[in-house]
Amino acid sequence: MKALVALILLVQLPIHKAVPAAPPAPLGCDDPESEAAAEVAVSYINGHSRHGYKFALNRIENIRVLPQGPNNDIIFLEVDLLETTCPILSPTPLANCTVRSFTDHAVEGDCDVKLQKLNGQLSVLASKCHSHADSTEDIIQICPGCPLLARLNDTEVLAAVTAALNDHNSKTTDAYLKLLEIGRARIQYHPAHVVSAEFAVAATNCSAAEAKANVESCQLLPDDQSNFGFCTATKVIRPTEDLSVDCQLYGHQVPAPGVPFLSRVSQPTGINPSVVQGFPNHNLKLSHNNPVASESSSAEFPTVARSVAKRAVAEVAQHDKGIHPVGFVPLLPPCPGKIRHFKI
Repeated sequence: MKALVALILLVQLPIHKAVPAAPPAPLGCDDPESEAAAEVAVSYINGHSRHGYKFALNRIENIRVLPQGPNNDIIFLEVDLLETTCPILSPTPLANCTVRSFTDHAVEGDCDVKLQKLNGQLSVLASKCHSHADSTEDIIQICPGCPLLARLNDTEVLAAVTAALNDHNSKTTDAYLKLLEIGRARIQYHPAHVVSAEFAVAATNCSAAEAKANVESCQLLPDDQSNFGFCTATKVIRPTEDLSVDCQLYGHQVPAPGVPFLSRVSQPTGINPSVVQGFPNHNLKLSHNNPVASESSSAEFPTVARSVAKRAVAEVAQHDKGIHPVGFVPLLPPCPGKIRHFKI
């Protein structure tokens, strides 16, 4: 009898099922962890770019974290960047680089970056980027008289750069400089016809005087002696012709491991037509084009994670329409994050 009573009581006991752990709360785009990942991503993008200028963070668009195990996460990050005034070869730290103003015909970068956080250390696994200049219509609407970006292989731009570099080399007693690439150029037609250009240069093994005798013998210095620089030039075509140029050399820099300086530029003897033909800016896509950097292109990101993300977006949309369960406490969308400079 006692055994029967015990059996009945045992059957009546509540059965406790294992409750799966709730997924971690989504990481907000302005959270410190997101900011840290974005800082590493931007540093990687600039460190592995080979053309144009350094880019600064403007906004974190999205971030997804995929746990891989203890102290091991995969992070998919989407960031918006803005071009700075620092050439890619400049030793100036990014924190000291000025973001170009909107009226300077800004260039925006959109990047997907895949990172790993292992034992607290962040590293980039892949990057995919695209960059483009703001539309001329936007610039004209805000600043009708501002000069617009010109194609980097525009004949007037090429003529202005050639004249400026020849002028510099004819007046210096220092090393003879060769053109690496044109970074950007703008043309203004009214009230004066003016071509302004910025271009990267490198010192050769000849002095300017030696180059006059045999310019073909002048070669770029090897990596262990390299000396890169940057020039700005303005050529007035009318009403009165005038030319001004200013070139500054950075001095020898030690290349980052695995990324020699000369691999970052297009051609040692000038711009590469395949890079710039018909375009007003160097595209980050040339240096960053790995499809696995994108969450949507990565087989590593599971379907269930994507469905959770979609459901979260749907819930926010329902809340915006006033459709939500009783007792629901709305949360602000964690992404996209704040705009640091301006939106293009």
